[in-house]
Amino acid sequence: MLDILSGRWWAFVARGVAAVVFGLLTLFWPQITVLVLVMLAGVYVLVDGVLLLFHAFSPAADPRPRWVVVLQGVAGLLFGIAIVVWPGISAVVLVTLIALWALFSGVLQIAAAIRLRREMGREWLLAVAGVLSVVTGLLLLLWPGAGALALAWLIGLYALAFGVLLIVLGIRLREWRGLPPGL
Repeated sequence: MLDILSGRWWAFVARGVAAVVFGLLTLFWPQITVLVLVMLAGVYVLVDGVLLLFHAFSPAADPRPRWVVVLQGVAGLLFGIAIVVWPGISAVVLVTLIALWALFSGVLQIAAAIRLRREMGREWLLAVAGVLSVVTGLLLLLWPGAGALALAWLIGLYALAFGVLLIVLGIRLREWRGLPPGL
């Protein structure tokens, strides 16, 4: 497992840089972060619904009955409209989804750290990132209706810390692989 991970050290660094950038943007513009996420989710759901309806009435073969695709498309349109029209309610739902994702990914990161520890001593960075994800997920689940500003700051700080930990992990994996600097 360590050979596979160290061969992809750059992916950890790239994910870390992306998380740091996202965290910094969230911290610098916390007022719009949650609203923008909700609106993007709403637009995505609307577009997905339209595309499903287009697909349902196109001549392309689909193994599902046409009414299932139409139902999915109409549901997408209705949910998309609801998200765009009532972003405050949608923000709570979005925060809950983010919380569940953070919990799930955190548990998996902790499990991976335990498994990685068998091959690489003192590998605690992934476990810390996992614990950070779980704590963030629990906090978001406990207070999903908290102010958007507080949630944006929490998400931004989480992304920043998580990104830094991934960058450090990627560098450690690169060093373990024995690659010279600059490669």
